[in-house]
Amino acid sequence: MKWYFNGRVLAFKRNSKCYLFLLVLFLFSATNYAQDSIDDSFKQLVNSTLDKKQRNYQLLNSSFKEFSKDTLKMQFLLQKSKGKTFLDGESYALNMLGENFRNLSLYDKAVEAHQSALVKAKQAKNIELEVISLNMLGVVYRRLDVIRTALDYHKEALDLAETIKPATENLKHSIAISQNSMGNIYLALKQYDLALVFFKKSLIIEKELNNKLGLAINYHNIGYAQEAKGFLDEALTNYQISLKYNNEIDSDIGRVICYNSIGKLDIIKGEYTTALPIIENALEKAKTINDKYYISTSYSNLGLINLKMKNFDSSEINLNKALSIAKKYNLKSQESETYNHLSQLEEELGNYKTSLLYYKQYLELDKSIANDKNFQYVNDLILKYESEKKNNQIKSLASENEIVKLKLVQNRNILLLSLIGAFLIIGFFIILQRQGKLKNEKKIVTLEQEMLRNQMNPHFIFNSLNSIKLYIINNEKENAVYYLNKFSKLIRKILIASTEKEISLQDELETMALYMNIENMRFSNEIDYQVRIAKNVNTSVIRVPSLILQPFLENALWHGLSSKTNDKSIVLEVQKYASDYVTISITDNGIGRAVSEEIKERKKLKRKSVGIKITKARLANFSKSSNNDYKLEIEDLFENGQASGTKVIVSIPIKTAILKMA
Repeated sequence: MKWYFNGRVLAFKRNSKCYLFLLVLFLFSATNYAQDSIDDSFKQLVNSTLDKKQRNYQLLNSSFKEFSKDTLKMQFLLQKSKGKTFLDGESYALNMLGENFRNLSLYDKAVEAHQSALVKAKQAKNIELEVISLNMLGVVYRRLDVIRTALDYHKEALDLAETIKPATENLKHSIAISQNSMGNIYLALKQYDLALVFFKKSLIIEKELNNKLGLAINYHNIGYAQEAKGFLDEALTNYQISLKYNNEIDSDIGRVICYNSIGKLDIIKGEYTTALPIIENALEKAKTINDKYYISTSYSNLGLINLKMKNFDSSEINLNKALSIAKKYNLKSQESETYNHLSQLEEELGNYKTSLLYYKQYLELDKSIANDKNFQYVNDLILKYESEKKNNQIKSLASENEIVKLKLVQNRNILLLSLIGAFLIIGFFIILQRQGKLKNEKKIVTLEQEMLRNQMNPHFIFNSLNSIKLYIINNEKENAVYYLNKFSKLIRKILIASTEKEISLQDELETMALYMNIENMRFSNEIDYQVRIAKNVNTSVIRVPSLILQPFLENALWHGLSSKTNDKSIVLEVQKYASDYVTISITDNGIGRAVSEEIKERKKLKRKSVGIKITKARLANFSKSSNNDYKLEIEDLFENGQASGTKVIVSIPIKTAILKMA
């Protein structure tokens, strides 16, 4: 049986009752000593807080922040809070203890403490403490490379924090932590552009709060993402800014992180003699604070420098130390990186069989950290969020439709009552006028609802996701990430556009470019899609109905080009022949309408197309607020007597947006 106390192993034989008695006596004495070692001023502070039942997190933190690293005092606060049934104090103390466990790489104890803190916060109905507990749990699981669980906790924290309006200063800080942590998860999935978006959002809040610790963390993370993208100079600048803030707040852990990152950049640049003292300094500080993750990181980096400088014996010693710590504390990402370095070392020594073995272990661990399941989970989460938003919009439109129907019924009753009254003729015309207006409103709402349903064509979504799935199955990760990003941007643009009746022509063209990019994936990128804009057209100020061009492009793809074998092209041209119209033409070199209709007639399953009909109705409604009507022409193109494509020409009355001067 082994007992652990203050990091030392005390071994006792199972039958040594005397030793066991002495140990219990010693622990009892140590507990009493710990209680006695708490100074009177801290005891008075705790008693004062408990008497006031101070539930405000800002005041709690300002009272106890300077003692948060002292585990004895936090245990004292926890026990006193339990005695007074002060749930807020218990939650605060448990979170501080969990953070200390995390910094000592005691991750199981950290999780247990933060989960207990979360329970106490929920019982106290203290949302600020609940959000903090969720974020703390996310950070621990992220350290353990359990990406899926980490993302769940940070997303829950972010959603909960955003329900409070206006947000308190502490909730703003929690939102910044959630965004930063989600950025770190995207880093783990190697989606660096998305990671930068979240880090920069977090940085804006930390600047507003003037939180130097948050600024140090975000500048470092931005540098890490830039390093991964190959922007080494920009990365070094951000690492140095982060180090400056860490020095200002005297954060040893922050200095360790920055030293390792700056040293790693020097290794990449081949400046090994410059990197060596930086990494050695990082190792010494990591040992001082006893953070196992960064001790392992520093040993691994030191081993890599030794390897590059051909000091193979030192390299092997340091890398094995890094690997031993990583395995002991379940630090998967660090274990994976160290296996990679060991593989390089064995290759240099000519031990190719051992090198291959290490390399296989590196690949296996790397795959387990950011595997397809984690990737698919993040994708599912995005689609679930967008789908819920879409369904809510459809329900909202349906409710509006019901309201219009109720108004129509009410007006019919008024009409019947008016027939009995003395003002039969006047009442009759009034009701007819109101009824016509309501019918028009109903028609508009119905059109918008139909447009919304057609935008989210289930076949398009299903086929697009299937195409992305094939990339994942074929292990084409870069293509999968590329098209998944394109697909999520398209869905987001459709959702934004669906809330507005009119958008700028520039936004419309960008959305159509994303749509064509996704559809072209299903055509094996065989379609040459070109957009030509005349010099006299300013697309940013011209207003058009949202998503008005999609049905025409869809027809060109699936009726014009889908049955053609090669040389497929679509050209979209924007011209301004008159001051009051913008003319948009869509030309394809497909099989033509006649042949397309014949193919359609031969199909057993015929699908009724209503996209163009809805588009015409929307254009007509859009034109009502203008002095001019829209124009739509469809031309069949011929070459040497053979059908050579179709050209759609739509002329839309110009509505210019009002630009706000900065």
